[in-house]
Amino acid sequence: MVSTTVAPVRRDREPPRPPPPAVVEAEAQWIFTDEELLQTPSILDGMSPEEERSHRRKGVNFILQVGMMLKLPQTTLSTAAVFFNRFLMRNSLKARAGYKPLHHYQIAGTALFLATKVEENCRKMKELVVACVRVALKDPNKLVDEQTKDFWKWRDTILYSEDILLESLCFDLSVEAPYKPMYEMLKYYNLEHNKRLRNAAWAFLSDSCLTQLCLLFTSRTIAAASLYAGCRMVEHELPSEDGKPWWEVQFVKLRDIRRACNLMADIYEETPPKDGEGSIYAGLRSPDDDISFSTPGSAHTPTNGPVAENGNGTGNGTGNGHAATKDVPMRDVGSGSEEGELEG
Repeated sequence: MVSTTVAPVRRDREPPRPPPPAVVEAEAQWIFTDEELLQTPSILDGMSPEEERSHRRKGVNFILQVGMMLKLPQTTLSTAAVFFNRFLMRNSLKARAGYKPLHHYQIAGTALFLATKVEENCRKMKELVVACVRVALKDPNKLVDEQTKDFWKWRDTILYSEDILLESLCFDLSVEAPYKPMYEMLKYYNLEHNKRLRNAAWAFLSDSCLTQLCLLFTSRTIAAASLYAGCRMVEHELPSEDGKPWWEVQFVKLRDIRRACNLMADIYEETPPKDGEGSIYAGLRSPDDDISFSTPGSAHTPTNGPVAENGNGTGNGTGNGHAATKDVPMRDVGSGSEEGELEG
C-alpha cells in the first residue's frame, strides 16, 4: 500500500472565499466547450483542428522564447498566452478573398507587448522588437537595430496589431493567472515550502500554457488541477473539512479538475519520456464514469495508473521537459517556411 502524508490545514489563515461574482461573470465569457473549440474562425475557413492547435502551440512557444530573452516573469507570459488564444477565437489564421490574416508570430509578439503593459512589466519597444526578430529568425545573436529592415517591419506590425488585438478582446484585459490562486492553495494547506510539490504544480501550469486549457477552464480550476498533480507526485493527501472534500473547500468542481488532468494526460502520455524520466501526468487519468477523485492513499483513489516518481518539475519549467522555457530549443518555434510566410 502506498503511504501518503496528509497535509494539515493552516489554521492561522482565513478559509478560502468564493471568487467575486463580477470576476466569475467576466471570465465565463471566455470559457468555451470542446465543440466550440472545433468551430474557431480558422477551422471554419478550412484549416484542420490539428494544424490550428499546432499554430497555437508555436505562437505560445514564440511568447516563451521572447519572454525568456527579456527576462519576463511567468505570470506575464501566461497572460500573453491567454490573450493570444482568445484572439484566435475571433480571428482566422487562414487567408481568404479580401482578408490577409496576421501571422501567428505577429499575434504572439503583439500579445506579449500588451501583456507587459497590463502586468506592469514593461520593456522598451526596441528590446521587444529585437527579441522578436531574433526568435523569428532563429538567430539569438543576430545584430538588430534601427538600420535594419526587420526592425521597422516588426515595430510597425506590433503597433498596428495592438489595436486589432484590443478590439478582438473587447478591451477585456483583466486576466487572473493561475499562479496566484495555486500559491494561495499551497499556503492554505501549509505546503508552500514543499519544494517538490510546488515545482510539480508550477510545471503543470507552465505546460498548460501550451494547451487550450485557458479556454476550457477558469484560472482557479487550472490552479486546483495543478495542486492535484503536485500532490499525486509527492503522495500528499489533501484533507477534507467539515465533511467537505478539498475541491469543494476551494470552490472548484470535481468534474472540471478531472477533465483538466485528463487533457494534460492526453497530450503527454504518448510522448516518449526524456532521458528515461517519467511524466508527472502518468497517474492523473481518471475514468469519465469515476465519481470519486482523490489523492493517493485515500479510500477513493483511482487505480488506473502509477504515480510517476521520477518527474523533475522545476521552478522554471515542466515535469517532463516538454514545455519548460529553458528547454524549448529555438528551432521548435517554427519552420523556415513559416518565416518565409512572415516576410511575405
